[in-house]
Order: sequence, then C-alpha cells, then structure tokens
Amino acid sequence: MKILINNNDLNEALREVSKLGFVPTMGSLHKGHISLIKKSLRDCRKTIVSIFINPTQFNNTNDFRRYPRNNKKDLSILKKLKVDYVYLPKKNEIYSTTRKSKIKIFKKDKILCAKFRKGHFEGVIDIMDRLTNKIKPKKIFMGEKDFQQLYLVRKYIESKYKSKIIVCKTIRNKNKLALSSRNALLKTHHLKIAEKLTQDLFFFKKKFNKKRISKKNLNLKKRYLSNLYKVEIEYLELRSLSKLNISNIFKNSKLFISYYINKIRLIDNF
Repeated sequence: MKILINNNDLNEALREVSKLGFVPTMGSLHKGHISLIKKSLRDCRKTIVSIFINPTQFNNTNDFRRYPRNNKKDLSILKKLKVDYVYLPKKNEIYSTTRKSKIKIFKKDKILCAKFRKGHFEGVIDIMDRLTNKIKPKKIFMGEKDFQQLYLVRKYIESKYKSKIIVCKTIRNKNKLALSSRNALLKTHHLKIAEKLTQDLFFFKKKFNKKRISKKNLNLKKRYLSNLYKVEIEYLELRSLSKLNISNIFKNSKLFISYYINKIRLIDNF
C-alpha cells in the first residue's frame, strides 16, 4: 500500500495505471466504506482511497471541527484490505489552483439537504471535481445513503469526465440504522433512538408501499416522529429517484429524512 501525500506523489504513482477504481472518503472508516472499497478491489485493477475532510462542504464551523478523525485506524483498515494507494492530501494541495468560475447548482436542486445546508453541495461538487481531475479514475464508488449527493455528483462528473459513478447500496447495522461516520459522535442511548426511528420508517414504508401518500400523511408522520423520539426533523419527503421531484407513491421513489439527535445531524433514505 502506497501512501500519497502530494500532487507529485500522485502523478508519479498513477502515471501508467489503467482501470483505476476510486473511493473518496473523509475518513473515520466503517463497514459502509469498506463495502465500497471491496467492490472497487473486485472490479478494478488498482484501487485508490482518498481521506480528506473537505472544509468547503461544511456550512457549520463546529461541525467541521468535531467531525471524527482517526487516520491511524483508517490506515490500518486500508492496509488489511490491501488497497493499492491512499491519497492523504493537505488543504493547500487540493486547493492549489483557484477556480475560474464558482460551482453552482440549479435552483430546482436546492431541495432536501441543499435547502438547509447552504453551500454544502457546491463544496462537495468542487472537491469531487478537483479529485477526479487529479486522479482520473475509470470508476468512482459512492453509496446510496447520501443519495442527493450521489445524484448531484453523478450528474456533474459524468457530464465532464470519462469516469463512471458506481452506485452502491446503503450498509446498515443489525438494527437497520445506516452506517455513518457521524454515528461515532452519538452516545449509546441516542444511537438506540436513531435505530428505533429508522425501524419506524421501514414499517411506514411497508404500510404505504402500494398506496398513495399525501403531504398530510407525511406531515403527520413527521410530527409523530418528532414528538415520540424527541428529535428535530428538518424534512421528511417522498421524492422520485430520477429527478428528485416530489412524489406520492413509493414506486421509483425514496423517502428522505434529515434530523438532529443531540445536536448531531443524521440523514437517511428508504
């Protein structure tokens, strides 16, 4: 496993590499990341994993500061997986050039998380653009848990580069909670609440699987979850998979939720 820390290292290592798989991460690796990495190792000749906590995608300074960091553990995991390359750039390496024009997302895409996290997806697309331009992978592996991120990045990257985004399913624990680096910031009590809320939404989906869901249904469910689990819910919306338009039936759609539990923001989709 080669650790690459700057642009020269990266260019030298990848000069003659073909069929390269890329897994972008912000570290604090869990089984969700591991599933992406294993798929890349299976599907590609070589695999590179990046670890970079990108400051431009945080609209809250405290959120950036407390984001979990554990490079020593992460590198141990990657070594055991026999990853070919790990890219550990510093901020000045990533942002060594100034963008001529700012990344913008369309007004119609300023929904769900984009509505509540100003500048977040612009930062995500910016870093993915920079990383893809440097690494030039054949395939980029991303999970469905951050579905809106996946949707926007895929639309941007595949229109600009030859790289293909490979969509990977959400990995959950035995109690159905989606794995997330932010889960590490929650106490056991709050994790159990998040698990119960998740199970509640799986049951809700099963109940309405072939029925139409009105806005009133969703508002009532949102209020019920908020009161029962004492969480602050930003949104609970059913949207189509193709364009993220508002939907009223589960077929070709997903139920999206964002909520705060003990000041930690979690998202999921069902």
